[in-house]
Amino acid sequence: MRRRKSGGAADIRAVAEAAGVSLMTVSRAMRGVDGVSATTRQRIVRLAQEMGYFPNSAARALAVTNSTLVGISLPTLLNDVFADVLSGMRRTFERAGYSSVMDTSDYDLDREMSWAERTLAWRPAALILTGVHHAPALRTRLLAGRTPVLEIWDVTDDPIDICVGIDHLQAGITLARHVASLGYRRPVYVGAPEGVDPRADQRFAGIVQAFRDVGAGGVRRVAVTGGNSFVAGAEGFARIDRSDAPDAVFFLTDNMAFGGLMAAEAAGLDVPGTIGIVGFNGLDLTTVMPRPITTLKTPRRQIGEIGAQNLLARLNGLAPDPVMRLDCVLRPGATTRTQ
Repeated sequence: MRRRKSGGAADIRAVAEAAGVSLMTVSRAMRGVDGVSATTRQRIVRLAQEMGYFPNSAARALAVTNSTLVGISLPTLLNDVFADVLSGMRRTFERAGYSSVMDTSDYDLDREMSWAERTLAWRPAALILTGVHHAPALRTRLLAGRTPVLEIWDVTDDPIDICVGIDHLQAGITLARHVASLGYRRPVYVGAPEGVDPRADQRFAGIVQAFRDVGAGGVRRVAVTGGNSFVAGAEGFARIDRSDAPDAVFFLTDNMAFGGLMAAEAAGLDVPGTIGIVGFNGLDLTTVMPRPITTLKTPRRQIGEIGAQNLLARLNGLAPDPVMRLDCVLRPGATTRTQ
């Protein structure tokens, strides 16, 4: 018989007894971490739900909500970056018995706010937001509420609840320092207009800082719209004023860098002999090209997996680190060379 605590809800020992496993196995299954088979995990999650197991009073309050629903807001799914993040999250949530509902904000804070209001009306177990910059009213609302919140892709020392991501300023510095160490001194940046994507703005600031540190002039910025596509990269490259003889072009993403590379070669320029091309994110595209693009690989899937694991720990009464910064990996390619 499945034992329950006084007050009606089962405790972790009762779930462990009913499932015939250890307390640690129950804990790992409920948090969605590795080390438990899929069959055992599903059985434990089902028993916990049937028995009303919630580790503490805060989690127990979720029993009157959609306690297995997680709302996820992403800026876009039109590139591999956030698709990879989402893939990592969904796999982890599914293993723990949670489902998700997702929408895109198109980098619009008001749209993100409206989505959050609609989703909160469903009383979800948790919300996931992209970045750490949100409408002030949304941050105030979430800080005052009881819904756990995970912020992904960016980090801050003052998260709404918990955050897992990368330091975009440092990412820009790391990538630009490598390019500057090769002797490049007249860089151009091609990406979204200033103010559209705070993470891109931070990376641009890092590029500017790295070149300032080696005594180079300012970094010119060419703004393009149309997302992170190959076409946007090609169009951005075409807008560069080459009369100033730029020697390297940084792009918002690898996809844009590939478009810029194609445009440069179509214009008769030698890459990297005449001009260097630099991407960002380390997408799979860069690993199959005859000449890999110089880029910085971001831990996208890990952000999704670790973020989901930390959020599940939060939902199950544990206290994960409120801020987790993950490392990026420099990938020197064949589109830059020593000057």
